[in-house]
Parts: sequence; structure tokens; C-alpha cells
Amino acid sequence: MTADEILYKLAAKCSTSEQCLSDIETKLSRYDLTEEERTRILRHLIEEKYIDDRRYAEAFVRDKYRFNKWGRIKIAQALRMKGIDRETIDAAMEAIDEREYLDILRDLIRAKRKSTRGKSDYEINGKLMRFATGRGFEYAAIRQCMGAAADDFDDWD
Repeated sequence: MTADEILYKLAAKCSTSEQCLSDIETKLSRYDLTEEERTRILRHLIEEKYIDDRRYAEAFVRDKYRFNKWGRIKIAQALRMKGIDRETIDAAMEAIDEREYLDILRDLIRAKRKSTRGKSDYEINGKLMRFATGRGFEYAAIRQCMGAAADDFDDWD
């Protein structure tokens, strides 16, 4: 493929779904292009707003917490792995509606509690804490959603 064909292909991909710079760089590395051609393609995609890490981060955050039910920690880690800078991540995370976020976590915990078995409430609550932290939710938010004091997780409805 020529550099122009690759450019059109990547532009079409960026038009249909948000892409970050590191994703596009990875895709470009698969092609036998010179460094000048890669630079030209990337510059064009950025200047024409096909690639915008800020817009990508906002869409990523919104989708991951609403649809995948991920917590802030897991979302931020995934964005860091994609090479998104901290300021962009922080700005995108501000868009999370706190009430909706806690409702998602509360629903996850309630659903998981129905299928979680243990010898005591303490053991069950420990399993639920590990489950929620594995999803990337913060300890304070988990405690809040479990409706418990710092050392007593027996207060369930």
C-alpha cells in the first residue's frame, strides 16, 4: 500500500471510532513506511482533528464506566497504558457523574452479593471488596456503597 492509501484507510478508521495517537502509531508500525511518511500521516491526522487524545479520553472514560462498569482506577490505568498524559486523564475523569458512578458500583455489588458464598458475612464482604477493587473502584466508594462503617461490613439490606 502507498502512504496515501494508508492515510485514507486510517482517516476512515478515525472517522468511525475515536482513536488515540498511540493506537494509530501502532497501526502505522505494521506498514513498511519511511519515518517521513509516518510523520506526514500523523501530522495530517492530528491537524485535521482525526486524532485528538482529549476527545478520545473523554469517550473512553464515558464508555468504560457506563458500559463496562469500570472504576476510576482501572480507567486511569488503561489510559496511562495508551500513553495519554495525566492532565488529559484528569480532565476526562471530571466528566464522571458521581451519583451515576456510585449507582453503578452499588448495583454491581448487589448483583455480585447474590452469587457470593462464604462462611460468614465478614468473608462475603471481603470477597465483595476484592471484586469491586478488581473492577477499579476506590476503597472509599466501595465502603460507601456497601453502607458500612470502616470496620463493620454487616450493614446490608
